[in-house]
Amino acid sequence: MKKIAVLSDIHGNYIAFQKCLEYVLGMGIRAFIFLGDYLGEFPYPQKTMEILYSLKEKYTCFFLQGNKEDYWISRKYDKNCVWKNGNSTVGAMKYCYKNLTDKDIGFFESLPLCREITFDGAGSILACHGSPDKNNEKMFPDGENTKGIMERCAGQYILCGHTHVQGSFSHKGKILLNPGLVGASLYSGGKAQFMILYQKGEEWGHQFISLDYDKKKVIKEMEESGLWDAAPYWCRVTKYGMLAGEISHGTVLSRAMELCREETGKCDWYNIPEIYWEEAVQELLGC
Repeated sequence: MKKIAVLSDIHGNYIAFQKCLEYVLGMGIRAFIFLGDYLGEFPYPQKTMEILYSLKEKYTCFFLQGNKEDYWISRKYDKNCVWKNGNSTVGAMKYCYKNLTDKDIGFFESLPLCREITFDGAGSILACHGSPDKNNEKMFPDGENTKGIMERCAGQYILCGHTHVQGSFSHKGKILLNPGLVGASLYSGGKAQFMILYQKGEEWGHQFISLDYDKKKVIKEMEESGLWDAAPYWCRVTKYGMLAGEISHGTVLSRAMELCREETGKCDWYNIPEIYWEEAVQELLGC
């Protein structure tokens, strides 16, 4: 029986990533689909890249480009990049970018936004990060945009990530599958999540997996790596998400921007004063 591991949104959490790989390789699976957002919120990004390069050399791997990869590519070529100065919003991005090599950026640039994947004897799979049209578009179950996209797609099976929420959705004979987020999915109790596809004749079945991992080690590394100092409130949200898996960075970011606008009349996402981050984190997370 053909089995494929589908992983998305690692976000640089190499410790959670390693836990997922132990499970996958222990099952004898040697084929992978990666749906993008390889780095982002977690320390020591090169450790994640080394794992990816090793898998690429040893096994059958299909890689997609996520919206996070856009940040690193754009930062390389945009000399007037808006997130140069840094605060909690962009501090984690700056930390990550400083650790990237030309090889890493070249790898990200080589990745497609969407690709059709076929295996002998089974239905084709359309894989993307956000949607087949945009890597930052969210395909939530039952969303009108989701339905329209599914109706336009020729294949029966569509894989996407980006929302960080594991699940499936069927519409007019098409099946949308989201493996969740390796780094710590929403509504998962802070567990690392991914998915296994398995061939059933000409069709694909799926199994969602959720795993615990060493969160204490991750938090310790966030603090000792300098990442916490670079983006203190962003890291607080990351920590909360790992432990609880309930509130996203985007939710806290939006509230911080609202607070900033209420007091100053304007706000740019990349330049939110720390005082508003502090207020939003205290209000939403209580920490």
